[in-house]
Amino acid sequence: MIRFENLSKSFRVMNRAKVVIDDLTLTLPTGKSLGLLGRNGAGKTTLLRMISGALEPTRGRIVTDGSISWPVGLRAAFHRDMTGAQNVRFVARIYGVDTDELVEFVRHFSDLGDQFHMPFKTYSSGMRSRISFGTAMGIRFDTYLVDEVTAVGDASFRKKSKAVFLDRVANASAIMVSHRMNDIRSFCDAGIVLNDGKVAYFDDVNEAIAVHEAQMTLR
Repeated sequence: MIRFENLSKSFRVMNRAKVVIDDLTLTLPTGKSLGLLGRNGAGKTTLLRMISGALEPTRGRIVTDGSISWPVGLRAAFHRDMTGAQNVRFVARIYGVDTDELVEFVRHFSDLGDQFHMPFKTYSSGMRSRISFGTAMGIRFDTYLVDEVTAVGDASFRKKSKAVFLDRVANASAIMVSHRMNDIRSFCDAGIVLNDGKVAYFDDVNEAIAVHEAQMTLR
């Protein structure tokens, strides 16, 4: 369960307050895979970071009763001077999971070969996303936060990513950001639309997509 209580977030832009989330009160259902939709700059990543605890709200609070992943795709948890393998070991220790098992899972999943033991700073964006996504999928969270990552790689890797993600969310919740509506339809069964600081929940993901696309057309 994730509950927003009078949640607000604003930033100072050109000496003025820009409101990204405006007095949000909403309880997200447990066991759902939610697509988080909104135009560029609407605040989707900001909301994910607040849910993960990486960013403090300006006002209000977020109440949760389960474990939540970092926003997969942002790679904020990974140190650029450590190798991929070293980063995975570090994350395993933080989350209290078996280090060797997680390293082996990510090594196999990412399919980076010897580059798995190269410094993270030498990786391309796609390679970093493979490590980040694989590390999160190797840990059993109650809720997975995914930010524009399932489209990484070739068709074979995308198929593998989809399979492992669907396996994890069969017994967990997820909140996914993607501009690819086919991915939202494939991975999600409900939706959240963020527009002008307001959030609307839709139990039918196709209804959420229709509302989002109508708002994009208006703009």
